[in-house]
Amino acid sequence: MTKPVVDFADTVTSAHRRLADLPDRVVQGDPHHTTELRFTSADGALIAGTWTSTPGKWRAFANRDEFCVLLSGHVKLISEDGTEQEFRKGDSFLIPNGFHGFWHVLETTTKHFVIRDYSAI
Repeated sequence: MTKPVVDFADTVTSAHRRLADLPDRVVQGDPHHTTELRFTSADGALIAGTWTSTPGKWRAFANRDEFCVLLSGHVKLISEDGTEQEFRKGDSFLIPNGFHGFWHVLETTTKHFVIRDYSAI
């Protein structure tokens, strides 16, 4: 049986967290995240949803590919070598597996995302 197309207007689960609860990650500020998961594959390795973060800076999570479309806000992605890339509302980008660096949310940001999590495989 074919699964239905996932409509991002339908929320499956919603979670809130204060990133400071992961103290080894936060570098600046007190970012709070809300994640609305709309799809999780049977093996848990592919997820898609909508995410919102308040301003702050933290170490990026590894072992994943992540495609993002910014719905609002302003962010910088900063690689370990200091290269900075800025993205704003309407921008889309892919963070490839192997990226090491930081997320820096400059304005509260909301994005749609699709993540392939290699640690779940």
